[in-house]
Amino acid sequence: MEAAPQYDVHEVSAHFSEILELVAAGEEVIISKAGEPVAKVIPPKGKVRRTARGSLRGRITVADDVDELPEGRGEAFGAAE
Repeated sequence: MEAAPQYDVHEVSAHFSEILELVAAGEEVIISKAGEPVAKVIPPKGKVRRTARGSLRGRITVADDVDELPEGRGEAFGAAE
């Protein structure tokens, strides 16, 4: 595994856009101050794509008895059984 490129804080402020492009392309970048690493910039994890209502239709199931409490549980919540 190749080490992440390291940039001094002054390099980061001078070349911020270019460094962000590296991260956007999937690279991790280490930011250092006086030669000591202080931060790691990593690309975000994959996005969850939910395009519209119902985008999870067919992927989630709900049991037919979802509204029924097991025996004795209703009393714990103050419901009559």
